[in-house]
Amino acid sequence: MKKIEIGEYKKKDITIYIVLRILVIIILVIQLLRGNFENVFMCILTLILFLIPVFVDRKLNIKLPDVLEKIILLFIFSAEILGEVQNFYGIFKNWDTILHTMNGFLCAAIGFSMIDILNRSEKFHTKMKPIFVGLVAFCFSMTIGVLWEFFEYGMDNMFFTDMQKDRIVQSISSVELNPEKKNDPIVINNINKTVVYYTQKDGTRQELTIDGGYLDIGIKDTMKDLIVNFIGAIVYSFIGFFYIKGRDGYKFAEKFIPKRKTKQEIEETRLADMLWKKNKKKKRNKE
Repeated sequence: MKKIEIGEYKKKDITIYIVLRILVIIILVIQLLRGNFENVFMCILTLILFLIPVFVDRKLNIKLPDVLEKIILLFIFSAEILGEVQNFYGIFKNWDTILHTMNGFLCAAIGFSMIDILNRSEKFHTKMKPIFVGLVAFCFSMTIGVLWEFFEYGMDNMFFTDMQKDRIVQSISSVELNPEKKNDPIVINNINKTVVYYTQKDGTRQELTIDGGYLDIGIKDTMKDLIVNFIGAIVYSFIGFFYIKGRDGYKFAEKFIPKRKTKQEIEETRLADMLWKKNKKKKRNKE
C-alpha cells in the first residue's frame, strides 16, 4: 500500500470547505447579534449541508472529484448564504437562473453516478449502453427540477411565500379578457401600470398601483427555471456519455464523474482519518 501524506490528503479535501465554513460562522454570528433568527437557521442549515460531500465520501464510499466537490460546496453557499441571507436573488436579476442551471448539472451528476456505479458493479448483471446512462441522468435531473417547482408552487399557495419570483411584464395575452368568452386571446401590449383594488380583513378597501406593467404570478420564473435546468442536465449528460465511451481517454470528464472507491482507497481513507485524529490529539496534549 502506498504511503499516505496526511497533510496533503486533508488539505486537498477540506481547504475550500474550511474557508466557506468560517464565512458562514461569521455571518451566523452577525445575524444572531441582529436578531435575524430566520437567517441564523439558514446558516445552520448550510453548515449541515456542507457535510454532504464528507458523508458521500466516508459513508457511501463514493469518491467525488475535487472539481465537482468544489462546485457542490459553492452551490450550497451561493444558494443559501448569498441567495437567501444576503438577498442576491433580489440584487442580481440572473442569480436564480445561474443556480438553477448548476442544479440541473449537479442533479444529472447524481443520476449518472448512481447508474454508472451500478453498471460497473459485478453484482449488477444488466449493463446499460452509454446513451441510456446519459438519458437516465438527464431524466433524473429533470424530475428533481420539476419536483422542486412543485415545492415552490406549494409553498407560495399554502404559506404565501414568493419562491416563484413574480415578474413585471409589459404585455399579456389571455382568453379571459375576451368579452365574448371565445377561445380567442386578447393581446395587450405596452402596459404602463396596473391598479389593484382589494379589501382587507377589517373591510377597508385599498388600492395598490404596480408601476411599470402587469404582475406575472410565477409562470415565467417556473418555465425559466425548468429551461435552464434542462440546459444543465443536457451538458452533464453529454459529458457523462463521452466519458463512458472513452473512459480514461476523456480526462476533462473525469473531473465531474463520481466513482465508487476501490478497497485500497477505502482502507487509505480509513488510515488517513486515523492518522489525522492521532495528530490532532497530540497537538492538544502539547497545548
